[in-house]
Amino acid sequence: MPRIEPKPISRHPWYIRLFLRRQERKYGRVLAPSLLWARLPGPFLGMLTLVGLFQRRRYPVDAALRSIVSIRVAQLNGCRFCVDLNSYNFLRAAGAEQKAAEVDRWRRSTAYTPRERAALAYAEEVTQRCAELDDALFATLKNHFTGDEITALTAWISFQNMSAKFNAALDAEEHGFCTVPPPESSPEP
Repeated sequence: MPRIEPKPISRHPWYIRLFLRRQERKYGRVLAPSLLWARLPGPFLGMLTLVGLFQRRRYPVDAALRSIVSIRVAQLNGCRFCVDLNSYNFLRAAGAEQKAAEVDRWRRSTAYTPRERAALAYAEEVTQRCAELDDALFATLKNHFTGDEITALTAWISFQNMSAKFNAALDAEEHGFCTVPPPESSPEP
């Protein structure tokens, strides 16, 4: 149960009701974060627009990599909803169950490519120690990503941190899209 009670759908502006009803048809119910964001119609529309831009085919970072990075950011922020949704998105984009199940153990897993490892290391550092990013990390990133891709990855990680923190703080419940094991209790070095 979220920490803030959702408003009845009928109490939202028509354009928000339209989106919420569409989501209900697609998923069988309105997703918990949408009910929370719906309390702020302007920022909610802005966020939906930004999500749409991130999901364009021409976005410099592909959907599978965005999803796997999103799972790790969600784990670090304690957002159960985000782990659920992003695991589902990753399985749809890549179909790699082992990777989805081992995101919290990516350093020890043999399932990840060097490019994915670089992105996951960067996501962890941006999430946990953004002010302390070092040149060695960027050198590794530049071996696998262009400047546009690094910028796009940074934008995506930042957006995911905002979303995961919002959902975790307000205790947005997961939907049940995907079952992946919970992350290991101790963070990797």
